[in-house]
Amino acid sequence: MAAVNLDQITAVVLAGGYGTRVQHLLPGVPKPMAEVAGKPFLEWVVRYLAKQGIGRVVLSTGYLAEVVEKHFQTHLVPGVTVRCIPETKPLGTGGGFLHTARTSGDEPSAWLVMNGDSLAFADLAAAAAPLADAANSGVIVGRFVPDASRYGTLGIGPAGELLRFQEKQPGSGIINGGIYLLRHSLLKEFPNRTPLSLENDVFPIWLARGMRLQTVVTEAPFLDIGTPESLPQAEAFIRQNMGHFLTT
Repeated sequence: MAAVNLDQITAVVLAGGYGTRVQHLLPGVPKPMAEVAGKPFLEWVVRYLAKQGIGRVVLSTGYLAEVVEKHFQTHLVPGVTVRCIPETKPLGTGGGFLHTARTSGDEPSAWLVMNGDSLAFADLAAAAAPLADAANSGVIVGRFVPDASRYGTLGIGPAGELLRFQEKQPGSGIINGGIYLLRHSLLKEFPNRTPLSLENDVFPIWLARGMRLQTVVTEAPFLDIGTPESLPQAEAFIRQNMGHFLTT
């Protein structure tokens, strides 16, 4: 099977969460729209995708969806088509992605799925490379951390295949980076229920069916703005990594 080029990929950015832990810091604004370095954090996510060569982005919105849509109607990112598709009820990461993918009408070679409240500067071309092998149904980007005690880790086989999601444990490990590449054909393999979590529901079922999910590990800089401790770090994080964004 030929390699999947980034211009054959549609990105779905999950931006529908309420953001309970930081909502008191962001009155009237959904968490991914927190202003950082002069722009909403979510726009920086889109600008990272643009720099990587992704030209089609669909934002899966929920809480205060109109705030997100209004911004991207008036703040265009060169070279990127940005659409917003709102959830009418909480669907979870898996349900939100599936609703957005089906509603969009797109049929890309693969879908890139990532969160709107975190950034890991993975090399997306490298992440997509395993899809050249027809045996791989999808790719999960993992991230090496010296202390994985706060996170669940990925159990990875000798050829880089995902074996299982593991509970939190002390020591170094590969954690889930929250970036996925999924073949379009996988849309018909989702369980028929909501809410639906990719990590807790969908991926374990696929692994039990013998489907192969390849892991690609990065040590790229990473930030999740979902806690009162991490949100204030976003300004310096963006400014220190400006080379990862389309800035025109």
